[in-house]
Amino acid sequence: MDAHTMTRTGRGGARRAVRGPVTEGAARAGFAALGVIYLLVGALALQIAFGERQHQADPGGALAELAAKPFGAVLLWAVGLGMAGMALWRLSQILFGSDEPDGRTPKKRLLAAVRFVLYAVVAYSVLSFAAGPGASGGPSSDRRSRDVTARALEAPAGQWLVGAAGAAVVVAGVWIGVQAVRRDFHEELHLGRMGPGARRLVDVTGVAGGAARGAVFAAAGAFAVSAAVDYEPERAKGLDDTLRSFADTPLGPWLLVCVAAGLVLFGVFSFAVARWRRV
Repeated sequence: MDAHTMTRTGRGGARRAVRGPVTEGAARAGFAALGVIYLLVGALALQIAFGERQHQADPGGALAELAAKPFGAVLLWAVGLGMAGMALWRLSQILFGSDEPDGRTPKKRLLAAVRFVLYAVVAYSVLSFAAGPGASGGPSSDRRSRDVTARALEAPAGQWLVGAAGAAVVVAGVWIGVQAVRRDFHEELHLGRMGPGARRLVDVTGVAGGAARGAVFAAAGAFAVSAAVDYEPERAKGLDDTLRSFADTPLGPWLLVCVAAGLVLFGVFSFAVARWRRV
């Protein structure tokens, strides 16, 4: 066996090992953890819509809410490890690609890299929260957004950078909503393993949840664009303030109710993805 063959065989073995049961379990645990976070954020947003203003409808608020539950510490560690598992799965896609038809293209690997960074940051935040006794959720998403925007605006061509980033988030939000309405998630699921009831549940939660998630992304991006145009970092909003802004529209709190309910449905959809996702 020559060196080239041995190298290729080694890579094939590594690929099979990375895509084995451990990585599959890590990915499914990650989707379940994501579902928990979206359920809690959606539930907190519903409370805000009905007049409860003390809670923080973002991942920090969700972690604080989770910590207050019976066995909260155990739940926090489970969510944190689940998100770490999701990051591990995305890392495997960077290194070896995915099983999708175009799963090894540079575009797919770049998208996996972005998701890896995102989930690694979330996992670190959750695990740090779980390991720090008496810790709060840390700075709110709103404060972090304003601080990051302020620093970015001070950089050379800062307004253009913030504006471009905000526009990219708007486009991402619209694309998330369009994909949900088109039910593109069907391509990622084992539909043949579902019964009729499960199929309907996945369609309802996937479409409504994805549309709500896309609306939140698009709104947050629009606020970032506004902050760049007016050179006012205070106009940038994190998840909590973005959700609250839906209640300030002519539709009043009922629009926030719809968006919050959609996030809850996306949490349910994430649990379905954990069960039936092609990994």
